[in-house]
Amino acid sequence: MVVLEEDGVRLRPLRYRDRVAWARLRARNVDWLRPWEATSPVPLPPVSFRGYVAESRRQARRHEALTFVIEVDGELAGQLSVSPIVMGSLRGAAIGYWVSRDLAGRGVAPTAVALAGDHCFTELGLHRLEVNIRPENVASLRVVEKLGFRDEGLRRRYLHIDGDWRDHRTFALVAEEVPGGLLERWRRTRGRHAGDGPGGAPGPG
Repeated sequence: MVVLEEDGVRLRPLRYRDRVAWARLRARNVDWLRPWEATSPVPLPPVSFRGYVAESRRQARRHEALTFVIEVDGELAGQLSVSPIVMGSLRGAAIGYWVSRDLAGRGVAPTAVALAGDHCFTELGLHRLEVNIRPENVASLRVVEKLGFRDEGLRRRYLHIDGDWRDHRTFALVAEEVPGGLLERWRRTRGRHAGDGPGGAPGPG
């Protein structure tokens, strides 16, 4: 089981016993997340929380995706996903994340992305990471700015979100651009920035 920690922020796999706390956290943040979370353009059958956790574990075992909860000082605070993980000649993945509205601006999201990014580069041996963000999502744009992701341009009508296909900007890093690691880069720049929020496409749940 992968557990990653830095300065009170902890990433760990989602557990079956998180169901009640997870439901409460989602309910508190439903309006905060609606404009940014990926949705399906066609109706899909509902997935139970237990089914979602089980599928997340299967994907992790197959090295297809990683789903983490974000904890702050021991309390559930959000989610981060690394999905899909593509090996072969690409060796890359996309990172999506969200943090509870009451914790926005405390550096939680960039810390979580830095932790996951370093794990992907060093432990999984990935070469490229990307984050896709709606141009209107100013808070999340600041997260990738803080971590030094490159802006690779606009993808027209890239993901279905909140009832329609939405444009996204793609930000990326390859391993050679952060030889000392993302976390070390964030430690150097932290304190000079403020404000972060939900971003990327964190997937279901």
